[in-house]
Amino acid sequence: MNILDVARDKVLGNGEGLNQDEVLAALQVSDDELPELLQLAHDVRVKYCGVDVSLEGIISLKTGGCPEDCHFCSQSGLFESPVRAVTLNIPELVEAAKQTEKMGASEFCIVAAVKGPDDRLLNQVEDAIAAIHREVDINISASLGILTREQAHRLAQMGVKRYNHNLETARSFFPNVVTTHTWEERMDTQENVRAEGMETCCGGIIGLGETIEQRAEFAVQLASVEPEEVPMNFLDPRPGTPFADRPLVPRGEALRAVAAFRLAMPRTQMRFAGGTELVLGDDGTEQGLLGGANAVIGGNYLTTTGRAFEKDKDLVLDITPVGNDGRPVNGQDPAYDTLKAL
Repeated sequence: MNILDVARDKVLGNGEGLNQDEVLAALQVSDDELPELLQLAHDVRVKYCGVDVSLEGIISLKTGGCPEDCHFCSQSGLFESPVRAVTLNIPELVEAAKQTEKMGASEFCIVAAVKGPDDRLLNQVEDAIAAIHREVDINISASLGILTREQAHRLAQMGVKRYNHNLETARSFFPNVVTTHTWEERMDTQENVRAEGMETCCGGIIGLGETIEQRAEFAVQLASVEPEEVPMNFLDPRPGTPFADRPLVPRGEALRAVAAFRLAMPRTQMRFAGGTELVLGDDGTEQGLLGGANAVIGGNYLTTTGRAFEKDKDLVLDITPVGNDGRPVNGQDPAYDTLKAL
């Protein structure tokens, strides 16, 4: 059977994610079939997640100087990249959370460039979360690297709703991307987060040099984690890193990945993150939001520039049905005009 027919029956009809061979077939659909693949992924998203599109803001509590050698990352202290070390204070974090809420985001993520948090960092995060909650009504998520069970417990007690720790890429390709820690350590963190009752946010980066087959492997490995959220990043080659000369993912290939990952994880929130505007552009981002994705990180990323937060908000509103109060209306389906523009 054609993969579109398989996915229509298995995913749209029964809510069951595609397996690895089926994801691979979805990643290999022809250009002529791409609009149909995107529309199918959108239908799956609307049926199992609704039509709302989530907007999130992120801020780096500690930037640069990381001891790990993630080959895509300009925050590593092992590479000659132009990112300087910066640590924000609590008033700056509170102000950033206020601005994020003001723009209509439902979630604010605190990030630190570390292998894992020490007691000093956890104390700072605890103080920051308490200060934010005193002044801002917003969900707090965090991304502080590899966690022990005890550290996960402490973050849960602070009120962290969701924890981000990406697998980054397929297990078979991971040693080509990172050598200072293992894929298994990252998976252990997922288990510690889940055990302490926090939601898991786990995704990665498309275009690190992995094969299409490894991309399919990655999709089903993410699905096995059963994350509430999957950040979809596309490589934005950073000067001074080992991956500085890697090519950008072609737009059609990126859209196939968005749709295929949706078909592997029909009920998961899929959030466009780093590299989206570079690889997809505004039109392609809208096509992706009508082709499987249902969330966006608004504004800038950790070390790269995104669209202005206002522009991301406008993009979300353009494709999300709203009522007279200006809020998203569940159960209504946006038009497919952008798909027709492919």
